[in-house]
Amino acid sequence: MFTDLTPDIIRLLLVLAGTVLAHFFVGRALKRAEDAASHTENIWDDALISAAKKPLPALIWLSGLSFALHLVHRQTGEQLLDYLSPARNIGFILCVSWFLFKLIREAADKAIALRPHVGGAEDRTTVDGLSKIGRIVVVVLAALMVMQTLGFSISGVLAFGGVGGIAVGFAAKDLLANLFGGLMVHLDRPFNIGEKIRSPDREIEGIVEHIGWRQTSIRANNMALLFVPNSLFTSIVVENTSRISHRRIEETIGLRYQDLDKVTVIATEIEQMLKIHPEIDPEQNVIVALSKLAESSLDLTLLAFTRSGGLPQYHQIRQDVLLKVSDIVLRHEADFAFPTRTLLQPA
Repeated sequence: MFTDLTPDIIRLLLVLAGTVLAHFFVGRALKRAEDAASHTENIWDDALISAAKKPLPALIWLSGLSFALHLVHRQTGEQLLDYLSPARNIGFILCVSWFLFKLIREAADKAIALRPHVGGAEDRTTVDGLSKIGRIVVVVLAALMVMQTLGFSISGVLAFGGVGGIAVGFAAKDLLANLFGGLMVHLDRPFNIGEKIRSPDREIEGIVEHIGWRQTSIRANNMALLFVPNSLFTSIVVENTSRISHRRIEETIGLRYQDLDKVTVIATEIEQMLKIHPEIDPEQNVIVALSKLAESSLDLTLLAFTRSGGLPQYHQIRQDVLLKVSDIVLRHEADFAFPTRTLLQPA
């Protein structure tokens, strides 16, 4: 039976068999490489193997089938197969672009997942931003290379893109403003995912959950999800409360007028207490002084800064400071003033 096969058919079968064998051995090699890479902490070997799982077999079959079709074309002279060369080149470009696209995404995902385990600070905003920019570059370059393979003039395409870009810019200026706003957020990093921000210019306050190219998702204090256009962040003041290094304790302590002779010693002792308090930063301003002779009280102003910027810690420190202030006032047999009013009876 095999004696009836022509040399061209035998070569065609050998090419197909070689393609199948190459696909099999490459799959086995990737599986072993994946098992070996799972025992290392390097993210790049995992990303390379994961990104190559599908594009590499596709590239093998593309090469094998294109070579087989080339043999058929040389034997039959089919005119439809004249387009084999550009189709093969386009397929090669798409496979490489597919691999690079997956490599960038896999590396970004693994970098974010690995950082908490190795003790590094997770900076998901930067990783996401670089990943998105890299994937956009891959897509644009792949599109330009495909156009060049199809015979289009790249200079003409770029010139047309410049003219078309003006028209698109007028038609979609809000979308472009949001895209550039998202780019600035990724580059300047005024806030990261998981941080709490607020804007004194707008009613925006909450924890950042996602930073996209067009809008940013913020979980408000009432647990509602806010979607803020990125262009807004280029024109408003944003306060990142998660990056506060110190929190200010500012209180007014009202003493009775009959305790006027004790004000100096009470203020001095409160100030000393604040300077030796383990959670109060003595390098910042620590002020305790009589600030006002009010209608029914002697008002002492207390000003200090905590060492921690965390909100729960701040409330605990503030509570401890106020309790210590109360102990000092009562220890000197003084007391806090209450609003009083004198009513005169008519004669």
